Amino acid sequence: MLRNTLILSAAASAMVLAAPASADVMVDSDGPIVRLSVTETVEGEPDTVTISAGVTTEARTAVEAMQQNANQMTRVIDQIKALGIADEDIQTTGINLSARYDYNQGTQRQVFRGYTVSNRVSVELDDVQRTGPVLDALVAAGATDLGGPDFSVEDDSAAKAQARETAMQRALEMARGYARTAGYGNVRLLEVSENMQSSGPQPLMRRAATMDVAEQASTPVQPGLVGSSVTLNVTYEMTR
Repeated sequence: MLRNTLILSAAASAMVLAAPASADVMVDSDGPIVRLSVTETVEGEPDTVTISAGVTTEARTAVEAMQQNANQMTRVIDQIKALGIADEDIQTTGINLSARYDYNQGTQRQVFRGYTVSNRVSVELDDVQRTGPVLDALVAAGATDLGGPDFSVEDDSAAKAQARETAMQRALEMARGYARTAGYGNVRLLEVSENMQSSGPQPLMRRAATMDVAEQASTPVQPGLVGSSVTLNVTYEMTR
């Protein structure tokens, strides 16, 4: 058996969401081999959304700043729970205390002004239609900054299975095309690996139907679609 000396490489992507990576594997074969890195993406409607809400307060002393922040953040968290959101879907993501200075142009020195405290929580909703009203309620409860929304699919295993099947079919078609171009009749599968660093469904830059707006206008939010992607590294041997 001879270690092949001819390698053809190609990359295919269903959508340009991330640069596909190639596997570098040495394979023994009778004929030349072709290595393909194929990314496929399946779109779906999100069923979960994560938002964040924070409170920032300032005071002359650290104790006073912390106390003010605690009181205000407690009101925000109480509002979140009053909306029917479970404790396990609420998570504190950061608390920060820092001194605040202003620069005095006359003396060219930093002048101490007090302390700033920020506290932030993330909230996971299992109903994307509630995103706008929940954001409005958080602001009304005293939240001074918001983050998100980040839409996702709670279980994208079916979408990834479909993407994986499509990627394998595309890889086979591409490999056969390279084989014909090189004067070979067919291909034989040697190896398949999957890139596992994906963080899950990703938002897609496209429009979807706008959420129904309540009679009293709330913050408009469009969930759009999210894409579940799979990248496969496939190696074929060209055969006669």
